[in-house]
Amino acid sequence: MSIITDTMTSHGASERVACQFDTYYKMLIEWNEKINLTAITEEREAALKHFVDCISAFSCGKIADGASVIDVGTGAGFPGLPLKIYNPTLKVTLMDSLNKRINFLNEVIAELGLDGVTTIHSRAEELGKNKAHREKYDVCVSRAVANLATLSELCLPFVKVGGYFVSMKGPKAEEELKAAAKAIELCGGKVDKVHSYAIEGTDYDHNLVVIKKVSPTPPRFPRNAPKPAKEPLL
Repeated sequence: MSIITDTMTSHGASERVACQFDTYYKMLIEWNEKINLTAITEEREAALKHFVDCISAFSCGKIADGASVIDVGTGAGFPGLPLKIYNPTLKVTLMDSLNKRINFLNEVIAELGLDGVTTIHSRAEELGKNKAHREKYDVCVSRAVANLATLSELCLPFVKVGGYFVSMKGPKAEEELKAAAKAIELCGGKVDKVHSYAIEGTDYDHNLVVIKKVSPTPPRFPRNAPKPAKEPLL
């Protein structure tokens, strides 16, 4: 067994699923020579700091079997693609603003033979106003893309009332949460919990900030780029 397959089986993946993660890793390293996808390339580090970290999002208890999930700013597919590989029942949409990364993800999806996963080349500021995607998802996930105030404005518009925005954050999550309080409220969210987790064998001390969508996001949000990033709702 490879380090990837061994690590993923030890974290509950079946042999077939662990092999899919191994293929994903090999394609990630191959494509990383052509486009910038990740700074973490060593096999054990990638297994823990990418794949195990991403599937740790399940530990918040809000990503149910069969859920519709959108990953905003997915990059190399994190966390949405590992979530889909680990739980094939999910209906996953991977959104990124760089088409080169979307091309990579399409290749991985085809190679792994995954169904129920879609890629979209777009900015969240634009897609969040599209009726086909606005307030259509059970869960929105995002992994360390921007500060939480900006992310709340970009991500909450995708979530159905009653659904959840799960933001994967580092050790300063509580600090970001205080700064994001206004943005969360304005965009129809309410903090449900902050779930802390560690990954054995790493220095990772991470948090899942779970925000429940309690009311519709007003039509004016998200604002056009670059306002959410340049002028967060603080």
